[in-house]
Amino acid sequence: MPNSKIEAFKTDDDIKVAAITTEQMREVDRIAMEETGPNLFQMMENAGRNFALQAIEVLGGGWQKANIVVLAGLGGNGGGGICAARHLANRQANVQLALSNPDGLGEVPAFQRRIFQSTSGREVETSAMPGLRPDLILDAVIGYSLKGAPRGAVLDFFQWANNSGAPILSLDVPSGVDSTSGQSEGEYIHAEWTMTLALPKTGLLPEKTGALFLADIGIPEKVYSNMSLNYTHPFGNRYRVPLSSA
Repeated sequence: MPNSKIEAFKTDDDIKVAAITTEQMREVDRIAMEETGPNLFQMMENAGRNFALQAIEVLGGGWQKANIVVLAGLGGNGGGGICAARHLANRQANVQLALSNPDGLGEVPAFQRRIFQSTSGREVETSAMPGLRPDLILDAVIGYSLKGAPRGAVLDFFQWANNSGAPILSLDVPSGVDSTSGQSEGEYIHAEWTMTLALPKTGLLPEKTGALFLADIGIPEKVYSNMSLNYTHPFGNRYRVPLSSA
């Protein structure tokens, strides 16, 4: 399949936003964590709060009565999903959290899980998922760290979500989609909406992402200038903005 990467997007205010590759996004994260801040805890909190707000927005007026299922992986993307689950539960939403590998969580996602356990949200075993009837699924299984075709519990998550009939909101990139090329080696999440973080990725093809939004996670402009990226702050007085191809 030919590569059809996107070079740039634009906001609803016609601000052009450059798209970056997976490797460039790793460098954005590295500079932030090692040189300028914010640290990983702060970025994950910002991502998770925005993800929760995006979920409330797409659900509309009945969001507190909706059944929301959050699918979370073991890395930073999963941590953002767990954080979103906590913010939703704190607002009395009906939230159920399923973890692809509860024993394999990294330090920061595990910290998010401990906080979530003090909310009204409920953690569910993967074996119980066939009985769930979600009104919305939040996909936070795999972000830009995709490596190969999904398998095991991750593949089970994808198949369950895609066959559930519920709309799916993905975090950063639909799980199973390569954030640089937009291609997938196997099953991937069929998102109706995607909320990407910091800067959009070149692989966020509209046929894979559904409606696309960009969320601010607090990255300062010095990070982008250190990478010689042409950056114009796209958010104005908002923390999330819709994106379309430029």
